[in-house]
Amino acid sequence: MLWTTAEERHRIMKAASRLAEGECLVTWQWPADIQYVQIYSFGPGEEESGEQPDERRMKLYTREEYKVRGGYRLPADFIGARYFRIYPCLMEEGQLVALRQADGDNLARISGGRAKVRYSIQYGLGWFAKHRSVRIRLHCEIPVPKEALCYVKKQDAVPLHADDGTRYPLLRDLPAGRSELPEIEVGRRDQVRIFLTDGRTYGDQFEVVPE
Repeated sequence: MLWTTAEERHRIMKAASRLAEGECLVTWQWPADIQYVQIYSFGPGEEESGEQPDERRMKLYTREEYKVRGGYRLPADFIGARYFRIYPCLMEEGQLVALRQADGDNLARISGGRAKVRYSIQYGLGWFAKHRSVRIRLHCEIPVPKEALCYVKKQDAVPLHADDGTRYPLLRDLPAGRSELPEIEVGRRDQVRIFLTDGRTYGDQFEVVPE
């Protein structure tokens, strides 16, 4: 497939996406003389840094298909944010030519489901000592990078968010399924909870809930 720069009259406009009955629906405004597009789907941080994306990850879609289906539809079976960049294409001398366009007009974003991270916290005996042990067990629906979670310790009250107390990072990534963090020791009056480290970064992908 050949590439060239899109002229103003060939630019895709008003790309948008939404969830509808278990499907992801992507729509856009077609230029008058464009009959084909290439749709590039990617996750956060995956878009190509150069001008030309990986053609193996692109899907050819026709104006007729769009008309029949009312847009571009695919199952909403992904976790977290998903992006769709729509490239206009021209057929020249029997060969498809994709037109480079990298702005907000041909880019759509949608949030899929959030994977649950369930946790339980068990405190060891130690009411008459200065410290007590804490065991944290988690159940993750999908693998979770260690950067996404932290545990927070607060004296005399349950922490309400990631900055409500002393924050501690996880030491390893968490696999899907059940796992247990290394046992920790806290003050007798401390309470511990699990939180996302950054809701903006990980809130589309994970939901932390107590068991």
